[in-house]
Amino acid sequence: MSGLMATSRPYWTPDPNSLSGFVTATSPSLPSNSWWFAPPPPAAVASWKDTAPPNTSSRRSSAGSTTPTSTRPGPRFALRHGLLRNPCSTHRSITCVVATRNSQERNNRLENMCWRIWHLARKKKQIQWEEAQRLSKKRREREQGSKDAAADISELSEGEKLEPPKDSMPRINSEMKMWSEDDQDGKSKHLYIVLISLHGLIRGENMELGRDSDTGGQVKYVVELARALAATNGVYRVDLLTRQISSPDVDWTYGEPVEMLTRLSDLDRSSNNDGCGAYIIRLPCGPRERYIPKESLWPHIPEFVDRALAHIANVSRVLADQVAEADGGVGGGKPIWPYVIHGHYADAGEVAARLAGLLNVPMVMTGHSLGRNKLEQLLKQGRLSREDINSTYRIMRRIEGEEVALDAAEMVVTSTRQEIEEQWGLYDGFDLKLERKLRVRRRRGVGCLGRYMPRMVVIPPGMDFSYVNTQELMEGDGDLSSLIGSDGDQSRRDLPPIWSEIMRFFTNPHKPMILALSRPDPKKNVMTLLKAFGECSRLRELANLTLILGNRDDIEEMSGSSAAVLTTVLKLIDRYDLYGLVAFPKHHKQSDVPHIYRLAAKTKGVFINPALVEPFGLTLIEAAAYGLPVVATKNGGPVDILKVLNNGVLVDPHDQSAISDALLKLVADKSLWFDCRRNGLKNIHRFSWPEHCRSYLSHVDHCRALSGHPSSSPCLDLPPAAAAALEPMSESLRDVGDDLSLRFSLDAPLDLANPANANSDMGPAAILEALRRHRHSPHAAAVNDHAPGRRQRLVVVAIDCYSEDGRPALSDLRRVLDAAMAVGRGRVGFVFATGSTTAEAVEALKCCHVDPGEFDALVCGSGSDVYYPWRDPPEDVDYGEHVEYKWPAEHVKSAVPRLARLDEAPEGDLTVDDAACRPHCLAYSVKAVDRVRKIDAIRQRLRMRGFRCNLVYTRASTRLNVVPLFASRASALRYLSIRWGVDLSKIMVLVGEKGDTDHEQLFPGMHGTLVVKDVVAHGSEKLLRDEDNYEIEDVVPTHSSDVVSLPEDRIASEIISFMEKN
Repeated sequence: MSGLMATSRPYWTPDPNSLSGFVTATSPSLPSNSWWFAPPPPAAVASWKDTAPPNTSSRRSSAGSTTPTSTRPGPRFALRHGLLRNPCSTHRSITCVVATRNSQERNNRLENMCWRIWHLARKKKQIQWEEAQRLSKKRREREQGSKDAAADISELSEGEKLEPPKDSMPRINSEMKMWSEDDQDGKSKHLYIVLISLHGLIRGENMELGRDSDTGGQVKYVVELARALAATNGVYRVDLLTRQISSPDVDWTYGEPVEMLTRLSDLDRSSNNDGCGAYIIRLPCGPRERYIPKESLWPHIPEFVDRALAHIANVSRVLADQVAEADGGVGGGKPIWPYVIHGHYADAGEVAARLAGLLNVPMVMTGHSLGRNKLEQLLKQGRLSREDINSTYRIMRRIEGEEVALDAAEMVVTSTRQEIEEQWGLYDGFDLKLERKLRVRRRRGVGCLGRYMPRMVVIPPGMDFSYVNTQELMEGDGDLSSLIGSDGDQSRRDLPPIWSEIMRFFTNPHKPMILALSRPDPKKNVMTLLKAFGECSRLRELANLTLILGNRDDIEEMSGSSAAVLTTVLKLIDRYDLYGLVAFPKHHKQSDVPHIYRLAAKTKGVFINPALVEPFGLTLIEAAAYGLPVVATKNGGPVDILKVLNNGVLVDPHDQSAISDALLKLVADKSLWFDCRRNGLKNIHRFSWPEHCRSYLSHVDHCRALSGHPSSSPCLDLPPAAAAALEPMSESLRDVGDDLSLRFSLDAPLDLANPANANSDMGPAAILEALRRHRHSPHAAAVNDHAPGRRQRLVVVAIDCYSEDGRPALSDLRRVLDAAMAVGRGRVGFVFATGSTTAEAVEALKCCHVDPGEFDALVCGSGSDVYYPWRDPPEDVDYGEHVEYKWPAEHVKSAVPRLARLDEAPEGDLTVDDAACRPHCLAYSVKAVDRVRKIDAIRQRLRMRGFRCNLVYTRASTRLNVVPLFASRASALRYLSIRWGVDLSKIMVLVGEKGDTDHEQLFPGMHGTLVVKDVVAHGSEKLLRDEDNYEIEDVVPTHSSDVVSLPEDRIASEIISFMEKN
């Protein structure tokens, strides 16, 4: 016992300064400064029995015994004699101990709680203050950027008025031409539309909505949108791209590569019957064996982009063959590239932006929910710091993905105007005032000085009204007497069970029913509705109230906020004695919701949405489809909905009297009720899927024409086989050998093999014609496979070897080149990618004793230029046109030094390097690295002014390259893979451990990456991002089998091994 006590509580020791048996708790298992009672050990008890206590006198009793008489009893006396010899005193002492202990414990807990609350409140205020300072600084920067942009474009000179924009189309009217379903030309458009929704579990049937936070309403929206677009005239095919999940944790259907969605034309014969339908295309992305949440998907986005790029290229060629054969021709026509690529949510928005840049097609973005808005809400709660939010939700990476989508987007689809002004207005890449000014200038045929802003359009989500019985609505829904008796019993057995489940709550079920349908969330404001109903006696006399608040079994087992809402609802019902007037069923199915709307309509009831803020308000449209007038909050999307439907009243959700007055007005005035009903039914078609698709395609077509976006890049319309004929044939024969006579004798046609022709003087034209006529022969195909631009395997040398002063480290570069090119040429081609200019790259190669002509391509200027040193002329003009879109050129040249330098830095720290500038690359010389801003800060300031550029620090941070938005070394690599028909999995990229600020973009993707150790001594990565931004782990997968680190002496063996595997 004593041993147990010694380990579980302090061992008892007599203390003259403590109260009988109380000792101070020192054990870690007990709270500090607490008092506990511990019984004395047996040996101590025996030694005290015959010991007189101090401060006492003895007197002899009549029995001859000695009775101690206390004069000033101390604690030790009370302990020894009270606790050991008097059971009642022992009980009183224990009771005193427990009471004192409990009181002290309560005080300690209260004190600790107070300190905790004080600490949290102080931390919350500190976080709010820091965020307020950050927002204030950013607001000033945005205002300054808006002022700069407004100052540049406000005044128009006479010459500028006559100068058309560089990339504009002919002037168009301000009125948008609507997409017509009756347009006979629409059937010949053969549009191919690509939708992308990367996260969540997506399938066409039995969608698991609510399975997790990633599988919500967005999943249902994109699937129904794909179906509806496929049923629209003029649309030939719709692909919904998502990730493939082959995990035992999810259903096997999510691992199927292709799923054809049920076409609406299968049910509606009047819809598009010429298209080939809509498909869910599932592409591998990230870990194959497990399902990961959306926050972990960011480093795997490049892999998804590469697989999507390969899929789109294949489908485009197949569609070209199908359309050509349908028109009576033969296959091999012009590829049908996507009419638009539409990304949903931030991750898919970045995927769509990259694909749009690679294919040069328009891009559309739908945010669904936005990162900056979520960050603000989390910071206002004060529970997490900015760093904790970033690490939990990868919020900074998400915000950057949304900014990238804004850079590339032609159009952003929103549900309400509130989303435009209060949510998208928080982003660097969008300024509502500047967007309107730029749009007006385009319509007037005036240049925008290199500035671009995406067009924000409000297109409410569509709905499927096929389940609505139009005939029943036309006949009227107000009389329940034929369906139920006066006592609430159903007279027809085929009525929905949910009706009886609701009506059993009511004393009089024939009264009009006020319906509220939402989840039990404090933001839905159901408590205010109940108070308004309970405090208005007239409303209680005329109507019943039905609350559909999700499903529940036991309130105590529900989450905190939901349980609190439901508990408050029950208390309010009891407070206002609303029994027999309020229905609150515990369960309902999704299929019961239409029946609930029908029941409310049959009683001439009203639907109400009293939410504090409602982003859109889909339930308002559902209610209108069943002929229900509505009362809705004036905060958010309902404002736009009621402006279209004109079937109800808007109220302040905080005003109880306004809510009760609006409900009473609609319930009591039957003439007003019927007017609202008719208006809703008359205008509800504007929220149907056909109307949504019609508006969607009209806006896309309008934006394409307004912005002058090219339909596709010229190089992508040219098949590789046709491109081969345009190359100099003398260059294509470099690998054939010196003895051309043998080659001609084997492959020559009969007329060339004729002795009469053999002795003739065959000029270059005759040889060229002979080779063109037989380029498809087996031997000629082998020759072409070995020619530049024909090889099916590439090695890309993208190692940034520079000394500290920015000069090429020639010795290191030469070792890498010698090791890489030791594998020999032939089936393996070589590409050199650098941030230097073409002249500097050629000079560096020559100094390394490497002939530039040994490379199939040179990618220079951080991806702004592509050269083919083996042909004449070497420039790739098509690539220049490919990256030209949204390039501000000279308009941004003077702005970059002002925005890239720190405020106190002198002008000489960053100056224009005219010798290194090219048409698609503005170069700046950096004199002081510590007095210039990082890439993300410069890009932010350029976005605020409407400039869309890509920025790269190169040559060991001594040069800043400003290139077009769609230009980069990674993009140029994929451009070459498309043009030459090279599978990205057969490309090996050589990089160093350090490099330019675009160094990390070369790691992820389907290609192999070889990191050469101890080659690059000086990089520029320290000027890439600020510390409070996202990390490299959000860009590059931490564990990837495609990334290998090796020393330079193993480069050749690794390249050979990689090529053999692929």
